[in-house]
Amino acid sequence: MVVTKDTIIGDVLDYDVETAKFFFEIGMHCLGCPASRGESIEDACAVHNTDPTELVKKLNEYFAEKK
Repeated sequence: MVVTKDTIIGDVLDYDVETAKFFFEIGMHCLGCPASRGESIEDACAVHNTDPTELVKKLNEYFAEKK
């Protein structure tokens, strides 16, 4: 999986539930909420005042290591 700022959070979690830790690290503890699962990474980061670029980088590095 390749993640971008436009990737939907639910799609990332469905692909690999272990990625939840990256969202929790930046304060996104609302992953069980149906609304949050439908948000893009960029939209969710805007709500939580965090940098989507850094989260996308961490997620892509994680997926690259799992290959």
